[in-house]
Amino acid sequence: MLIVLNGYPGVGKLTIGQIVAERLSGRLLDNHTVYNPAFALTAFKSPAFYAAARAMQALTDDLIDRLDADTPLVLTETLAGSGPWGDECWSRIEKLGQIRGPFYVVHLLCDLEENMRRIEEPGRASKRKPRDAEMALRNHKDGYRLYGDDTKNLLRLDVSDLSPDRAAMEVCDWIVLQS
Repeated sequence: MLIVLNGYPGVGKLTIGQIVAERLSGRLLDNHTVYNPAFALTAFKSPAFYAAARAMQALTDDLIDRLDADTPLVLTETLAGSGPWGDECWSRIEKLGQIRGPFYVVHLLCDLEENMRRIEEPGRASKRKPRDAEMALRNHKDGYRLYGDDTKNLLRLDVSDLSPDRAAMEVCDWIVLQS
């Protein structure tokens, strides 16, 4: 089973993903674990950044291939809009979904005011997470589409007023219904 939690920064992907993985006795691979070496050691969006990100993806994909097939895997991502990099990353995730299926996509959504509040939380900085409320404003204003809109098993979940536990419970309950 592969579950992808996709959403803008500050919606709660990591926190919800940790709970979902625990409840399903699975593994969590969050986008920060994959991309932080590239963020830390290269200039964002430079050729070196993309090379480092691809290398980290290849490493994680190799480790995913070694996981027991019965181990649920929860991935977090921030893939929105459209473009070559997003298309490449989403294609990689779809291939993982075909291999590790069933494949579930959850779009975590959050209203602007709550998203701005969450993104400014101080604890995000130590995890190399964005803390710019203007980013939330741009994301909501631009109305970027999240990758995975055309996935067969798609849940759109507004987490604005949900605790992480409640949101994870809704994700897990939905997955059970899809099975």
